[in-house]
Amino acid sequence: MTNAATVLIADDEPAIRRLLRTSLAAQSFRTLEAATGEDVIDLVAQGGVDVVLLDLGLPDLDGMAVIARLRQTSAVPIVVLTSREDERAKVAALDLGADDYVTKPFGMAELMARLRAALRHRLQQEGAAPVFRSGDLSVDLVHRVVMAGGQKVHLSPREYDILVLLVKHAGKVLTHRYILGQLWGAGGDVQQLRVYVRQVRQKLETAPEQPRHILTETGVGYRLAVQE
Repeated sequence: MTNAATVLIADDEPAIRRLLRTSLAAQSFRTLEAATGEDVIDLVAQGGVDVVLLDLGLPDLDGMAVIARLRQTSAVPIVVLTSREDERAKVAALDLGADDYVTKPFGMAELMARLRAALRHRLQQEGAAPVFRSGDLSVDLVHRVVMAGGQKVHLSPREYDILVLLVKHAGKVLTHRYILGQLWGAGGDVQQLRVYVRQVRQKLETAPEQPRHILTETGVGYRLAVQE
């Protein structure tokens, strides 16, 4: 999958683009480059971009505006680059339609993992497989059967709804607000969501205090890990 993937590097600093270009090429990614938000939008519109690596500090357009405009016409995965302390920007970018984020300074291993997760999420969305499998977890969306560690897992209706939402967006970070909006509408709160997620982990995870399936993105939301 990733051997043929093309990453659009969107950053206005030539040194960063050069670093990313070299590192991505070493991992068999193809790359395109953009220094402005308008260039990003034009290149995505031309086609052939598999994932966008987007710095939010582009000179002509605010990164949030770039995400919003891309999402009007494209489902291309977007991984944003943010500063470590800018939690609000992470949530805003994800709510606008970004798939993931990497905080600066970042390690290349983390960046590669996030890019691959975004690509897997795209394939998951396009394939819509009736049975989701990740490690020892399987979720049969047709028959509503959940298995973990070879055992059938019994979830309450609300617990199941949370898991299915994560499955349908496997590999993507879902914000608290997105999950609450999808499952509770105007009601519900983050603490209530945390209680349900904790209950699901107790049933799915071998070690709930060190989860392998439902991962917490601190202050942001949750992600369902995609394992081989």
